[in-house]
Amino acid sequence: METLMEDEEEYSWREVKLPSLIPVVSEPELERETGERRRGRDVLVAIDHGPNSKHAFDWTVAHFCRLADTIHLVHAVSSVHNQVVYERTQELMEKLSVEAFQANLVRTVARIVEGDAGKVICREAERLKPAAVVMGTRGRSLIQRSISLFFYAG
Repeated sequence: METLMEDEEEYSWREVKLPSLIPVVSEPELERETGERRRGRDVLVAIDHGPNSKHAFDWTVAHFCRLADTIHLVHAVSSVHNQVVYERTQELMEKLSVEAFQANLVRTVARIVEGDAGKVICREAERLKPAAVVMGTRGRSLIQRSISLFFYAG
């Protein structure tokens, strides 16, 4: 675990060890294939153990990511020292990492960050400067989201 100080606020996180998925690629047959591989995009996906974040992840892999992109999985927790939460989240992130690799040969990096989910996502987005930030809807309907927006704006 590493702790950083940002704007006088403590920032704790743990990197999640994911399986090493390195594709076996044959030697290039054509001269044009020997050029340097293009740099992929960074895509931040906020996940938890709910179905909406899984749906957001699946959508990202199916419709947005392409070869050479890197998906950064971020999970916000109340404490990074809770070993049970770490182990369950590691299992989830390993599974998602394998799915992303099998679908698009997409590299995955995972991190568990301590703090409020909204602040954690914004902090990670600021750190990574991703091409996109993808997250689920928290399971609320369109009407519920509209009502909450009305009350927050008012």
